[in-house]
Amino acid sequence: MPTQIKGPALFLAQFAGDAAPFDSLENITKWAAGLGYKGVQIPTFDGRLFDLDKAAESDTYCDEVKGVCADAGVAITELSTHLQGQLVAVNPAYDRAFDAFAPAAVHGNPKARQEWATEQMKKAAIASRKLGLDHTVSFSGSLAFPYLYPWPQRPAGLIDEAFDELARRWLPIFDYYADHGVDIGFELHPGEDLFDGATWEMFLGRVKEHEAARINYDPSHFLLQQLDYLAFIDLYHDRINAFHVKDAEFNPDGRQGVYSGYQGWTSRAGRFRSLGDGQVDFSGIFSKLTQYGYDSWAVLEWECCIKSPEQGAAEGAPFIESHLIEVTEKAFDDFAGAERDDKAIKEMLGL
Repeated sequence: MPTQIKGPALFLAQFAGDAAPFDSLENITKWAAGLGYKGVQIPTFDGRLFDLDKAAESDTYCDEVKGVCADAGVAITELSTHLQGQLVAVNPAYDRAFDAFAPAAVHGNPKARQEWATEQMKKAAIASRKLGLDHTVSFSGSLAFPYLYPWPQRPAGLIDEAFDELARRWLPIFDYYADHGVDIGFELHPGEDLFDGATWEMFLGRVKEHEAARINYDPSHFLLQQLDYLAFIDLYHDRINAFHVKDAEFNPDGRQGVYSGYQGWTSRAGRFRSLGDGQVDFSGIFSKLTQYGYDSWAVLEWECCIKSPEQGAAEGAPFIESHLIEVTEKAFDDFAGAERDDKAIKEMLGL
């Protein structure tokens, strides 16, 4: 009996490098397949693995990318535009840091950087369509996040204007994606203006509940915020288009809590961990997503401050495989699964 959720798959961004087998799409997909992965999520911002500009222009190149993956025995799950999406909206406080994600030609020029990022997003829609993909994953960017904690008090209307502007920047992109039959799943992530359910609702209302606005569900970021990540699925399952299988742990003590005291990753109360080493209830998550009909990919996004990426990747495929649920056709005690019998019903009710 087949599983409803597809997997296991691997997000390649954290593994790309200059040495084999991480230095090319051909090599890294063969490596991933050898570990048991059946799909790969491709970062569009790493030229060692993918050329987004070429993909948007060339059917031949896209056919080559599909062929490389098919030869390795993996499907393409989604294209990732996390870094380009981040640059659609950048608060001036982050200008210098985020220039590093953009070409040198637009450094020091926020307007040009935003225009470049917007065009990159549009190219990812075109490339996704050429590759036969319906979903992408990304970040929303951030205008309001530096003002997260209201001290000193924020000027009245600051958050509203930030979200109004965020919507103005994303609406034309959503329209473009819808025209190409593709959507964008935002990874709700601290540092982005969209980081929990409340901020998602603020944004979704402003973009008029656009059909292309979706969620890349990642429970690790919710656990570190101490948000109920299972109830989140109950609330927003109809908007989830992608799933990052990523673990984390939160161990507060007398010195630090959610904010983790500016400590390095190994010393933080909240830490990302390899699958199975953290506290995320993946059995509950896979059950909830299956219950609500999620039928896309379960993609490992590996980040851990203790375990090596090679070990994390090797352990990730069987971990995801073990959580995939073969969906039953009926409940175990559904003996009355026959056609409606009005006469019997009336007799049982004394009618």
